[in-house]
Amino acid sequence: MKKSNYIEKEEFIGKAEAIYKKLMPRLGKKYKGDVMAIEPESKKYVIAKDELEAALKAKKHFPRKVFYFVRIGYPVVHKFRKYG
Repeated sequence: MKKSNYIEKEEFIGKAEAIYKKLMPRLGKKYKGDVMAIEPESKKYVIAKDELEAALKAKKHFPRKVFYFVRIGYPVVHKFRKYG
């Protein structure tokens, strides 16, 4: 039987969040506000100043992988607001 590269969404998120929580005490103060792209299968990550830079770095280091993005020290990467 051929091994599938498919991972369930909940498992993907769970692995990525566990990696982030483990790294947070060490990286939180230094990189607060930066964006981290996590590749859960390898447990590796890249950090950049914004989402685009993080995505480009992650794609270069981990071609054809899916990433989990988090803004270090914040609950969400983006916040949508109504203006006006």
